[in-house]
Amino acid sequence: MRINAIIERGKDGTYDVYLDFDQRITFGLRGTGATVEDAKKDFYSSRDEMRAFYKEEDKAFPEELEFDFKYDLASFLAAYSDKISLAGLGRLTGVNRKQLGHYLTGERNASQRTVEKIEKALHEFGEEISQVQFT
Repeated sequence: MRINAIIERGKDGTYDVYLDFDQRITFGLRGTGATVEDAKKDFYSSRDEMRAFYKEEDKAFPEELEFDFKYDLASFLAAYSDKISLAGLGRLTGVNRKQLGHYLTGERNASQRTVEKIEKALHEFGEEISQVQFT
């Protein structure tokens, strides 16, 4: 079973990972950390604790539980700012660097169309990069 897990960056700069509402499960999971990786690690620890609790209570836990991690745009930009510059992302997506900066700081919110444009450009770039081979 695949369930969406949302990654958000708080005003204090820490990250939270939590389950998107899903009626197929009857529990919540949450992880926090200074980085996305730390928050995911804490999130998985939360899952393991819930699994142990279900076992103690003799309840069935969905063993095939998998997560699709989804970011809001500002959190993605913050999490990857040390790997992808706003200028580079602007060239890649066609979205103005200053506008991306506004999305990063929360001054403005991107339209759904712009979010989809950025996501599509990143996926295409990822596909292109995945085919790189060196001699």
